[in-house]
Amino acid sequence: MTRSLPLAFVAGAAVGVLGGMIGLGGAEFRLPLLISLFGLAALSAVIVNKAMSLIVVLTALPARLAAVPLAELGEHWTIAANLLAGSLLGAWAGASWAIRMRTATLYKVLAALMVLMAAALVLTQTTAVGTLALPGPVQAIAGVAAGFGIGVVAAIMGVAGGELLIPTIVLLYSVDIKTAGSLSLVVSLPTMLVAFARYSRDGSFAVLGTNLRFVAVMVAGSLTGALLGGLMLGVIPDLVLIPTLAIVLLISAFKMARHS
Repeated sequence: MTRSLPLAFVAGAAVGVLGGMIGLGGAEFRLPLLISLFGLAALSAVIVNKAMSLIVVLTALPARLAAVPLAELGEHWTIAANLLAGSLLGAWAGASWAIRMRTATLYKVLAALMVLMAAALVLTQTTAVGTLALPGPVQAIAGVAAGFGIGVVAAIMGVAGGELLIPTIVLLYSVDIKTAGSLSLVVSLPTMLVAFARYSRDGSFAVLGTNLRFVAVMVAGSLTGALLGGLMLGVIPDLVLIPTLAIVLLISAFKMARHS
């Protein structure tokens, strides 16, 4: 991987641009590159992707807090607590399942989850997310269940899960999209730390120690690309950008399912 450092920066920047243009981290686009372009095995790619996603979220959090003050987020602490009650368990369970899976099975699971991400991308970016007026106890149960599912998906793919968290927060709790984006980071960070802690107990975690320069360079590219992508927001019409990105994910999923 040492010979691939320039390519790692370029690939990371490309992922960052895509993520910045749609207001997300873009880790779902980085995962297939780690496998197909840089030759990482499925579990190693997930762990590296999780590490990079964690750094990107930590970097994005201060900017989000500047846009939506901490005091305002504090008013919605029950939402974060409700989702975390499920997502922390889901993250531990998802990472445990990923570690125990046969490699061939993990490739197929990742392919299926990439199809899910493509569908979520199209739905959330092209349609207005409505709200559900649920009674308090039902809303709480739905929040825990949704959090668990999102935690599992985020852990297995090594992503932050914002693609799923933001529409869930809007749908279940009738929160505006801007606040939902900040709340998603508040939920994502501890959820990712739990998954990271679980992965650290597996031998495959050594991939980070042996490829620190590669990870650092690709993260630097991702952050640079995210800034550029933010500046390019709206340059490409959503009617062109979103279907194109969804097709990229579907092609990647097809290749992932055939991977051996």
